[in-house]
Amino acid sequence: QVQLVESGGGLVQAGGSLRVSCAASGRTFSSYAMGWFRQAPGKEREFVAAINWSGGRTYYADSVKGRFTISRDNAKNTAYLQMNSLKPEDTAVYYCAARYSGSALTSLETLYNYWGQGTQVTVSS
Repeated sequence: QVQLVESGGGLVQAGGSLRVSCAASGRTFSSYAMGWFRQAPGKEREFVAAINWSGGRTYYADSVKGRFTISRDNAKNTAYLQMNSLKPEDTAVYYCAARYSGSALTSLETLYNYWGQGTQVTVSS
């Protein structure tokens, strides 16, 4: 079992930056690929970014490429999402997720095994 807890959300002005974190319980964090997803009001949850077990490979949605950076620190059992040049359309609840297959990267949420409770990110114009 892996428990995931997101933190770091908040209110930021357009053009600003924010970093959200995902703290994982358990000793096998480094075995999991990690992903970030988001859900805006009235919309489906969508993929944002993913990172493999070592942090050596990443994958981004086109909408955030060049602005967001996913990373992880296996010694701290934590994954991060650094968000720069934020836009009002980035407003959403951000969720982290863990996937057993530590190497393969995917945007399909059904392939992730564990989810956090989410953290709200609001970008004002």
